[in-house]
Amino acid sequence: MIDRVAWAEGGAVEVARGVHRLPLPMPGDALKAVNVYAIEDGGGVALVDTGWDLDVAREALEHGLAGLGFSSADVTTVLATHVHQDHYGQAAAIRRASGSEVVLGVREEPTIRAASEPIELRESHAFHRDLLTRHGAADEFVAMEREMKSWELDALENPSRWEQPDRYVTNGDRVDLAERSLLVLETPGHTRGHVVFLDEDAKLLFAGDHVLPHITPSLGLEPFPDGSALGKFLVSLASVRELPANRVLPGHGPQFDSLADRVDELLHHHDMRLEACLELVDAAGSTTALGVARDLTWTRHERLFGELDGLNRMLAVTETVAHLEHLADTGRLGRSEGPHVVFTIAR
Repeated sequence: MIDRVAWAEGGAVEVARGVHRLPLPMPGDALKAVNVYAIEDGGGVALVDTGWDLDVAREALEHGLAGLGFSSADVTTVLATHVHQDHYGQAAAIRRASGSEVVLGVREEPTIRAASEPIELRESHAFHRDLLTRHGAADEFVAMEREMKSWELDALENPSRWEQPDRYVTNGDRVDLAERSLLVLETPGHTRGHVVFLDEDAKLLFAGDHVLPHITPSLGLEPFPDGSALGKFLVSLASVRELPANRVLPGHGPQFDSLADRVDELLHHHDMRLEACLELVDAAGSTTALGVARDLTWTRHERLFGELDGLNRMLAVTETVAHLEHLADTGRLGRSEGPHVVFTIAR
């Protein structure tokens, strides 16, 4: 197994016949890098995901492709697992350089529209403000808002980054390359339109952020989350457990071989997280999502809520909302709404 640091070092790494992993740098150091997978495709190369739209990531992508004898002008197809910037950010620029086809899950269309249209982008900002306020996080919103506004300005200044794909795909569709056919499987949770790509012949799963080797992905990080991200994620995790894949190629971290074992670990993690939420609600009598989030620890480093930056406090609250709403939907918590949404133990 590649260690947790070495996997992020630059350069192309062959992970299967004709498939190379290119780790591209990301802003900040939390995730180290994002994996782009270059698949030899006749005289060109197909990419699974694209990396962040940053000069340093563009340079790393070109360097990695050059080591394989290609450049971005040789890209035939871009297969994006989801619309987050580290996975979709360079898609439009690569298409302009190469004329490649860009493929994206159909349920990401509202997010593309929201990111590319100023009115929808501002409505999304207001939606998140209201969501956090309803769940007791109004006092936390100032720091979160500062970072959210930076996203808004960035998107308004770079609308071409969020161009529509050439093809939206749905569950069961196939993307045919020169020498392989990839099956599209919808795996909502991280985003509503997240997809994975399965090469059944080579027994490879291009997993995006659905199944990661070291962490569990954030849930429902999109313009208008509906509170059901955790329930969808648990179902779609279980749905991939028995796929015929001998190697998993994740969006972050090293490749790994036991899909079923990692799915079981992620399911267990969320079971434990749900139990922790129940215990905190029971101890408090009644509480908001912010109250629970403040008493949980975060990231694999077990950080306290107050140690997180504004963005990650927002993610902590919205992920706590997802867990509490799932407990309410399954009858384990009561839920009432006044000035704030309050959760209690169901009796």
